[in-house]
Amino acid sequence: MRNKQSAATLTRLLEHARYEVLPTATTEDKVLEHLPRDRTITVTASPAKGLDATFDLAERLAGHGYTAVPHIAARMVTGRTELSEIVDRLTGKGITSVFVPGGDAEAAGDYPDALALLEDLKDLGSPFSHVGITGYPESHPTIHDDLTVQSMWDKRRYATHIVSNLTFDPAVVKDWVRRLRTRGVAMPLLLGIPGPVERTKLLGMATKIGVGESTKFLAKNKGLFARLAAPGGFTGESFLEKCAPALGEDGALVEGLHVFTFNQIGETEAWRTDMLERLRNG
Repeated sequence: MRNKQSAATLTRLLEHARYEVLPTATTEDKVLEHLPRDRTITVTASPAKGLDATFDLAERLAGHGYTAVPHIAARMVTGRTELSEIVDRLTGKGITSVFVPGGDAEAAGDYPDALALLEDLKDLGSPFSHVGITGYPESHPTIHDDLTVQSMWDKRRYATHIVSNLTFDPAVVKDWVRRLRTRGVAMPLLLGIPGPVERTKLLGMATKIGVGESTKFLAKNKGLFARLAAPGGFTGESFLEKCAPALGEDGALVEGLHVFTFNQIGETEAWRTDMLERLRNG
């Protein structure tokens, strides 16, 4: 039985949830069919599809009235000239928020990591009012935990918020939030969770599409995926309820959810609104 504080925390997180989508041919129609215009939608970047697919979809969604957040994967950008062109393109369409991961690709030019691109964004006049960076509650496959926290500290002058990668362990979330606070990383945090995706299809879809850090994490943690696929192995609602006490301790730091939809957009919005209704009705 959840207490009033946990219920309030869950309500706040769900009210401030944004959705990550993949730039496929059907995404725009799904968003228009299922999501109200007040939802924030982030659009992933894939080496296979290129940045144009990300920007095209983000621009169309912004044109429909959504807050669209394109991912600018640092390693997919060749250098400052291309970055300047990207800035002009996106700001010209009224886009004010971006997300800057390092990305899965080999570096195409001058940006071996997100920090290098963020530094150039600042030199270009900090053209975006909201700039998100990646956080790693789980261990990164190739980077030591202490270095990922240090990386967030290094990026604090260039970013406005952190978007956590997927995690499925409430204890990990609690420890990670504590470590961030202790290190002095005070940026607001959006907690990354998967939407109500059919677990038996999740890894196959993620590997096939091959976009972003979330799929990379799943592909490298197949044992964890097997537990998720088992009946009762994981549900977003149960996970959030277990996280709520820790997240409620510092509402200024954990301000909302970043939901990885894997393009099950209607199902994700139905899950969110249904849970919100039950929370509000006690």
